Amino acid sequence: MKQNKYDDANFFSAYEQMPRSIDGLKAAGEWHVLKALLPELSNKNVLDLGCGFGWHCRYAREQQARSVTGIDISEKMLQKAREKTDDPFISYIKMPIEEIHFSDSQFDVVISSLAFHYIKSFDTICKKVYECLAPGGTFVFSVEHPIFTAREEQDWFIDEQGIRIHWPVDNYQSEGLRETTFLTENVVKYHRTISTYINDLIGAGFSIRVIKEPVPSDEMVKSVPDMKDEIRRPMFLIISAEKEMTSLLK
Repeated sequence: MKQNKYDDANFFSAYEQMPRSIDGLKAAGEWHVLKALLPELSNKNVLDLGCGFGWHCRYAREQQARSVTGIDISEKMLQKAREKTDDPFISYIKMPIEEIHFSDSQFDVVISSLAFHYIKSFDTICKKVYECLAPGGTFVFSVEHPIFTAREEQDWFIDEQGIRIHWPVDNYQSEGLRETTFLTENVVKYHRTISTYINDLIGAGFSIRVIKEPVPSDEMVKSVPDMKDEIRRPMFLIISAEKEMTSLLK
């Protein structure tokens, strides 16, 4: 059974208090990098996998996207998204990402923010995205970096004075389930290596365009003191891939 922590009352209450939940994209340390990798969205049909509160969906419409579809497994997340959205061209669907099924070439752009590390089979998602993406379309997503997800502890080594000494990495090559703590205990994530992310995309037919290991902006590092530690190890991985136009040339 797929875990849905975001509908757990205690988890969701803690999630609502996160800066990115309150202030949206501007409070997300990786947003400035993800934003720069997005293609021109004007007049495009956009799919957002793991849309959460709908921040990326609303941004796409601000950029004049023709239509936006947001998918999320959590009813609580979608309720918040609907409360924040007043736009007939944005639709939200309650569905596990693993179960999406859309028409071939239905979307021009597929985006996902920090959702795929909750998904067991990334290669299956790649194949489904490839099918529903139009030739020439773009797939841009962020995940927690494999250096971040390798250990179940997913935390700094801290000395007796509470100083963050270093970020331990262990069991990196051992892919699979990690039961960790994020806001609450017993949160299930799936660790995979960087090469698996890349090879699953290539195996589905994508061409890799850009790979980024983002750091917070200088402005955020200055305004949020703890952000300086995010430069010491990568927390996120962002990949931009493309479904090439070959099918149109045959």
